[in-house]
Amino acid sequence: MVFSFVLLANLCSLFQFKYNGFMSDFRFFHPIVVRYGDLDPQGHVNNAAFLTYLEHARVAYVRYLGLWDGNSFLEIGIILARIELDYIEPILMTDAVEVGLRTSRLGNKSLDMEYVVRETNTGQIYAEAKTVQVAYDYQKGKTIPIKENWRKKLQDFEDID
Repeated sequence: MVFSFVLLANLCSLFQFKYNGFMSDFRFFHPIVVRYGDLDPQGHVNNAAFLTYLEHARVAYVRYLGLWDGNSFLEIGIILARIELDYIEPILMTDAVEVGLRTSRLGNKSLDMEYVVRETNTGQIYAEAKTVQVAYDYQKGKTIPIKENWRKKLQDFEDID
């Protein structure tokens, strides 16, 4: 298994920062606690747990920006439409992990978020990801344009148009 991760890391280095540009472009980082239940029989974090790490960071990000108060999921205002995730290095139980997240594109009804999953102290990259979120009205069950207050806060925080 180690060989496959080394090979994958070498291949991914050819495409390093496929999504994320430079880590200095990330203004938001969320710490992750690796739980015993995140591990698979090989002793590293299972691939499915990475998706949960991204979700934890995404929820923390929208709360940090004041876009959602965390009380009702029917009020969060976005829904996950697409995810791309490149695994680069395994995460072990003892690793200090954080997820960097940024909004890289604002459309009419959708936005792109980019992620880097990395070791907190060294910056070693474990994974890179991109999600497409769609503005969504859960009461009506349909997509909506991105709310202006969301657009303004995201543009101001991320310095994007």
